[in-house]
Amino acid sequence: MKDPIVEEVRKHRKEHTQKFNGKLLEICADLRRIQETSGHDVVRLAPRKLELTISTSRRTKACG
Repeated sequence: MKDPIVEEVRKHRKEHTQKFNGKLLEICADLRRIQETSGHDVVRLAPRKLELTISTSRRTKACG
């Protein structure tokens, strides 16, 4: 089942990517420009610390 909203977002994303020939730096710069001129507040949250899991600690011990 196709979601019309998802399809529309994908369509616009594809058009935006083609506008900059897929050059990620240019795409990101344009998105930042749009964000800055939008008039909306930008919220930047502090990064969350990752919790150490049992599987992660086992890998760390095996490597160290």
